[in-house]
Amino acid sequence: MRIVIAGAHGKIARHLGRGLVERGDSVLGLVRNPDHAADLRADGVEPLVADLEEVDAVDLAGSLSGVDAAVFAAGAGPGSGAARKDTVDRAASALLADACEEAGVRRFLQVSAMGTTKPNPSDVDPVFGAYLDAKRAAEADLRARPLDWTILRPGRLTDDPPTGRVTLAAEVDRAEVTRADVAAVLIALLDEPASVRRELALVNGPTPIPDALRQALG
Repeated sequence: MRIVIAGAHGKIARHLGRGLVERGDSVLGLVRNPDHAADLRADGVEPLVADLEEVDAVDLAGSLSGVDAAVFAAGAGPGSGAARKDTVDRAASALLADACEEAGVRRFLQVSAMGTTKPNPSDVDPVFGAYLDAKRAAEADLRARPLDWTILRPGRLTDDPPTGRVTLAAEVDRAEVTRADVAAVLIALLDEPASVRRELALVNGPTPIPDALRQALG
């Protein structure tokens, strides 16, 4: 397969890109900062410098020839304000989906967040609330499209070593999950037709990833 990853220099995305390359896939990594291109090349990922807050969807579609699937793993990141939560976490996801539709790329995985299935708490931090609003809107945008989408909502992310064991379901209690395990689940979901048009929450747990997928999608 050839897979495009948006936000390819992010912590989940680096694990994802390396994992896909290791299993023999071709990976195109979208990055905003040209200084990150060398890191992607070292991972075996082909970098494409494309600022998803600026690029035109039709122009981006022209770079997606031969792509079989897309993973949106971009985010405004820590320290960004409410405005960039919207332009990256929502609008950039929609732009990539636009480009995929234009290029005929049907498979689309979106990394979202827990907390989007219910209203924000009244005491939520305003910037975190804007982040949840942006993720919630990105999910709604994707659900309305004629794509083979899957939405994955990880719990609290850590940089601990991968465990290979998770809890995966439509709803799970909030807990931690390693970024490496999130990437491993994304790889497994790419190949799983039963995950199309499914929304799944993910935390670390007792179940090996292949078994967790079978239980969640059975």
